Amino acid sequence: MTTPSPTRRQGHCLCGAIAITANHAASHVDACHCRMCRRWGGGPFVEIDCGTDLEIEGAEKMTVYSSSEWAERAFCGDCGSHLFYRLKGTGEHMVCAGLFDDATDRDAGLTLRRQVFIDQKPDYYSFAGDSETLTGAELFAMIEAGEE
Repeated sequence: MTTPSPTRRQGHCLCGAIAITANHAASHVDACHCRMCRRWGGGPFVEIDCGTDLEIEGAEKMTVYSSSEWAERAFCGDCGSHLFYRLKGTGEHMVCAGLFDDATDRDAGLTLRRQVFIDQKPDYYSFAGDSETLTGAELFAMIEAGEE
């Protein structure tokens, strides 16, 4: 199975104060079930890996919160839309999939590739279809090994 090449994606927060252009966005989504993501948004964080090549218009409206030793989360200071979490070590952005104009349609062509922190997922929801699943420990081991 070949991985589709990255895609340029554009989107914005709910009020439009912040616009994001990702020049190398993945062609799949991942979901994080960790307690922090669920507390942040009330459910799993569904994101598109956009790497480090991101253009942000309206960044002065953005609030960034250092949520852990390894990541920070950003949201719109006006409407509260979740924007992304960013890895502090690499500057990689995992952007909320729902921000992108082309990712909000039912036929967006995106697939769920991976679910992480599956060991923290509560029993009251589940995604359909097959995807790779990793516990938190498996994810961190993979990152440390440089396999991510």
